[in-house]
Amino acid sequence: MSIFERPIVMLDFETTGLSPAMGDRITEVAALRIEGGQVTERYVSLVNCNARIPSFITQLTGITQEMVDSAPPARQVVPELLDFIGGDTLSAHNASFDEKFLLAEAERLGHACGHSGLVCSLKLSRRVFPGMPSYKLGTLSRQLGIAFRSAAHRAEADAEVAAEVLIHIGRHLGSSYNLPQVAPELLVSINKLAAAKVPTWLGKYAAEKNSA
Repeated sequence: MSIFERPIVMLDFETTGLSPAMGDRITEVAALRIEGGQVTERYVSLVNCNARIPSFITQLTGITQEMVDSAPPARQVVPELLDFIGGDTLSAHNASFDEKFLLAEAERLGHACGHSGLVCSLKLSRRVFPGMPSYKLGTLSRQLGIAFRSAAHRAEADAEVAAEVLIHIGRHLGSSYNLPQVAPELLVSINKLAAAKVPTWLGKYAAEKNSA
């Protein structure tokens, strides 16, 4: 079954901290293109931003100073990443975090981001699966029966699990509302709704789609 109407790129950054405005930089990126109901392409790289890696980041991620010092520079990775994303809809778990780093790194190099919309799989999970005890990626994925294939807090592993969460949501919406395909714009719209309004809104959306 084809889940998504058009491609969605799941993005995950590892970073030196929480805020590019405070000088934090990216250390690793993974971007996975989801087509239909599976990952079809990926762009993964460590990134050398000439930044110091705090010891707590190394403890959390396993990414060391030596790893990033020998990695491709940001001036190479960021344009390649932007080309990979292109005009597709972008998604991430806690998407505002990853998008602000993407925008900051692109701006540093004088590049523009071309993605056509932003889907937060964390917000989406809260709206589609209300009442779960936690929506952190590790806990949520376990609750949905999705396993990490490698260590968490590395970009590719986190992006893979987040992609599986998004595909799971797509399948759930398709089967629950009799939608043959789920448009990326639908996910963007659900993100913007108050959680309590989502079931009624989706019911109306599906009725209109299925009567068209």
